[in-house]
Amino acid sequence: MPAVVNKEECTGCGSCVEVCPSEAITMDEDVAVVNPEECTDCGACVDECPSEAITLE
Repeated sequence: MPAVVNKEECTGCGSCVEVCPSEAITMDEDVAVVNPEECTDCGACVDECPSEAITLE
């Protein structure tokens, strides 16, 4: 299952974009968006997110 972003918790810091090895995360209006077709479920973004807004489901 791909990573999921809780839009209410996301602060728009962009750290997940920088750490994603598959470049599956982009920012849209200061909120992280995960492309599920590109996400490899590695969890790097989950570990990096300071607001704990990203989970693997």
